[in-house]
Amino acid sequence: MKGIILAGGAGNRLYPMTKIQTKQLQPVYDKPMIYYPLSLLMLCGIKDILLITTENDKSSFIQLLGNGERFGIKLSYKVQSAPNGIAEAFILGDEFIGNDDVTLVLGDNLFYGSFECFRRAINAQMAKDNGITARVFAYGVKDPERYGVVEFDKSSLKVKSIEEKPKVPKSNYAIPGLYILDQTAVLRAKSQKPSARGELEITDLIQGYLKDGKLGVEMINRGMAWFDTGTPQSLLEASSFIGAIEQRQGLKVACLEEIALRMNFLTISEFSKVIEETPNSSYRNYLEHVLLEKEEN
Repeated sequence: MKGIILAGGAGNRLYPMTKIQTKQLQPVYDKPMIYYPLSLLMLCGIKDILLITTENDKSSFIQLLGNGERFGIKLSYKVQSAPNGIAEAFILGDEFIGNDDVTLVLGDNLFYGSFECFRRAINAQMAKDNGITARVFAYGVKDPERYGVVEFDKSSLKVKSIEEKPKVPKSNYAIPGLYILDQTAVLRAKSQKPSARGELEITDLIQGYLKDGKLGVEMINRGMAWFDTGTPQSLLEASSFIGAIEQRQGLKVACLEEIALRMNFLTISEFSKVIEETPNSSYRNYLEHVLLEKEEN
């Protein structure tokens, strides 16, 4: 399983903040936004990751994340020349994906809670359970008309329909920006026609899997928090949420180095070297605490 993070787009809803810095590098409490979708992939055991961004922002991401060695992963980069739609990520990732399945997460989506439903979906995808070769997730919301909506049989998790921002939703389950697809997503995306707004829509792509009877859905448990941090209000809410969690627990959310250590992507020796390369800061102090705890256990 490989991973793709789509971190392009103009970020117009966050203007003027995004005039000089892309949306996915804006802070969510104490870390850049990109740390959160990257942490999701890492916690799901995915180590080979492609980050798709703009030509202007590519150097900033490389300066922040490098080749992923600091986090025990392999990071590569690809440029999206214009915001041509989410589905274009599979065309841009053609060579990277190869014959593998891929998990795509949008760079402005933040999840907090138990990731067991994501891991379960990835395992089922790898096994091609019941002939299902693509999976989306269902998250209950009070305003489904704002999102892509999935209608499904709760007993069998069989998808009945998918609609993009329907005026009269058939369910209250939104589809978050996380998709697990097989390698045919590349050919499917290449055969798509742009929508009326000139983009390759992810909804159209997954509709193809639905028509072929190959689309499954995984319900996200009630305790999971999901934020689409693309507006000033949602960015503030996400920052306040993460801040409250970290202050109460004394633990960091989406600390990539800590995740790498606990997932055994880094050895204790490699983690110690990472600490040495980290500037004196509260972040370094936290990593030192993590190391001490690990050594004691």
